[in-house]
Amino acid sequence: MKKPHISLGWLFSSTVLFFALQSLTSFALEGSRLLATGGVTELEGSAGGGIVPWALIAGYGSRDEIGAAAYYTSANPTDFTLSSAGLAVGLYDRVELSFAQQRLGLGTTVPGEVIRQQIFGLKIKLWGDAIYAQDSLFPQFAIGVQHKRNQDFDFIPKALGAKSAKGTDFYLSATKLYLGALFGRNLLLNGTVRATKANQLGLLGFGGDKNSGYSVKFEGSAGIFLNDHLVLGAEYRSKPNNLSVFKEDAFKDVYVAWLLNKHLAATLAYAMLGNIADKEDQKAVYISLQTGF
Repeated sequence: MKKPHISLGWLFSSTVLFFALQSLTSFALEGSRLLATGGVTELEGSAGGGIVPWALIAGYGSRDEIGAAAYYTSANPTDFTLSSAGLAVGLYDRVELSFAQQRLGLGTTVPGEVIRQQIFGLKIKLWGDAIYAQDSLFPQFAIGVQHKRNQDFDFIPKALGAKSAKGTDFYLSATKLYLGALFGRNLLLNGTVRATKANQLGLLGFGGDKNSGYSVKFEGSAGIFLNDHLVLGAEYRSKPNNLSVFKEDAFKDVYVAWLLNKHLAATLAYAMLGNIADKEDQKAVYISLQTGF
């Protein structure tokens, strides 16, 4: 079995970006919400974990403020490369608007070629409070939409049997941060239910010969705060299996998120991605860097 590959160029560029973002934080504004209540940024640009959106709104703006977060994620699955970058704006801790650009390098499958995808997101907080309190036992709920446009559909996805270059995911998330819940440590729990047609997040198009309609899938996250700035957690994301040519597996990861302050966060994760196209048992180490206010 091949081991996940971490190139020196990937590590160098990620490190440079980390310190470049750090140098900008002195110019950022200070939002009023507590540290970690903006989450980090998942692969599709929404506030959440690494692979799962949460009910939290991006940035640290309160109900009277506007917050924002920008991110860059780089991963090297065993036989591919994947990067994602984007921006999310949180309006008055109620509405989140996001944009992400993804790029999948096809590695040994089609050397030198890439598949690109754009994702436009909208999230609306419905009710509840993410922070545990006696008068707020219910989690925070939010609904979200992610509209995805595969920019290279005719190249690979169509040939594999995908039905469309565009698709829209709909999801409902519930998130709660329980203070001092586990051995005196803060515990974050999240559950997301998603209706989707996407093949490999949409990077292999939408729908297929086995199923062209929506599938309802579950996604979950859990994290324990080792201290005020360090979170250890795990995630699971089930996915549809629309194409008969290749099996699609669930995504899983374990992660460590370092929340330096409200302006800068870094996430290091080990992801188990299963089958991707014609390659089995894909695993990846990824790093995600985020700056915001």
